[in-house]
Amino acid sequence: MTGVSKIPIIKLHGNLIVSIQIALSDQLVMQLRDDITAEIERTSARGLVIDVSGIDVMDSYISRAIRDISLIARLMGVRTVISGMDALIAMTLVEMGMDLKEVHTHLNLESALDLLACGEDEDDPDEMD
Repeated sequence: MTGVSKIPIIKLHGNLIVSIQIALSDQLVMQLRDDITAEIERTSARGLVIDVSGIDVMDSYISRAIRDISLIARLMGVRTVISGMDALIAMTLVEMGMDLKEVHTHLNLESALDLLACGEDEDDPDEMD
């Protein structure tokens, strides 16, 4: 783990796993972005899972920031999946008009890791859902 983020970044079989289990502040989200990009460069990770199952409230800023982290990682050549979004947060994001078409999602951490292990096509998020 790099920086001063309270959120651990775990490397497992060439993938980085970020399981967010605390309330996020704007500053913590930006620190997490910096930590993840630094870890991608340091470890040459092939995949990234951002697990949001521990987040109770996700406002539009935090949602956009997590989406942006996912897109930044993709631009760095890292297959990225967001997992663990509960139904209430998903409904809220839809009601807010948050566009997550370019972001791969999976129901839970296990299925997200299975997805990265099987190596499906990164370019079509709909194939991964």
